[in-house]
Amino acid sequence: MRYPIRLSLASLVVVAASQAASAQHAGVILFGEPNPAAANAPKEQRHVHGITAPYYNEDSFVTTDIRVWYAYHDFPNFGALGGGTGQVAAVQARLALTNQIQVVAYKDGVTFLDTGLIEEDGFNDIGAGLKWNFWQDFENQFHAAVGAGYEFPWGDGDVLQNDANVRFWVSLDKGFDRFHLGGTANFLIETGDDDALGNSDRFMWNVRADYYACEWFSPVINLNGFHALDTDDEVVPFSGVDLMNLGGGDDVVTIGLGGEFRPIPDEPNLGVRFAYETPLTQGDDLYGFRWTFSLVWAF
Repeated sequence: MRYPIRLSLASLVVVAASQAASAQHAGVILFGEPNPAAANAPKEQRHVHGITAPYYNEDSFVTTDIRVWYAYHDFPNFGALGGGTGQVAAVQARLALTNQIQVVAYKDGVTFLDTGLIEEDGFNDIGAGLKWNFWQDFENQFHAAVGAGYEFPWGDGDVLQNDANVRFWVSLDKGFDRFHLGGTANFLIETGDDDALGNSDRFMWNVRADYYACEWFSPVINLNGFHALDTDDEVVPFSGVDLMNLGGGDDVVTIGLGGEFRPIPDEPNLGVRFAYETPLTQGDDLYGFRWTFSLVWAF
């Protein structure tokens, strides 16, 4: 009975967003009026949402959008999993309640593991929360937001899911006409039962930069950091980064290079995004490389 519940919760925001679609850049506003400054912002000032680490790379803007994404993750042959791949397919949704408050459904989907030790597929945990864009300055292109969410332990343990946590985050975004910078800090506090492979509280950070090269393309750079805050119950000496919580391991920093294509110039809120990601740190044996692709439609 858990599968229908998970699917209905994961699609709730998607259905609400699609039923309320509007051509406002600020997003569908259910309570109140859209921010005129957001609706009239020049398209070259619009940031590219974070591509890599899609569960946690949350920007400061309040929009209504749907993001369909796929990630292909390579495990090194010398690693503890004996090489192989992990693949994730998921749908994220965001729904603007006001011009400063947003519902964020940030984690769901299905994971496929094909490694030397594990050949399984199953549902991911479900994560959702609220974001408050407490600072909106479109004239100076500066925005800041805070958010809180909860990850329900409804995923399948066969794909190393079924962990619960409370998430708090803060984000800053600053534009310089066509060039845009942003950053997010995430704190994840574990609330579930002890796991055979270990659990830990975690700190994750993301830095993103993009440049509006023309109406159809923006190059993108993303940096991501993953850090276990307590390793007292560490069972395996490596990190699960953003794929899973394994209780400890080395700090991991990755870099992602990619871009956003806007294939229809008259529809700038439709984007196709991609990034190739590789670690900058040594010692973690779960990260070989990763490709992330997403299709984003903002209303």
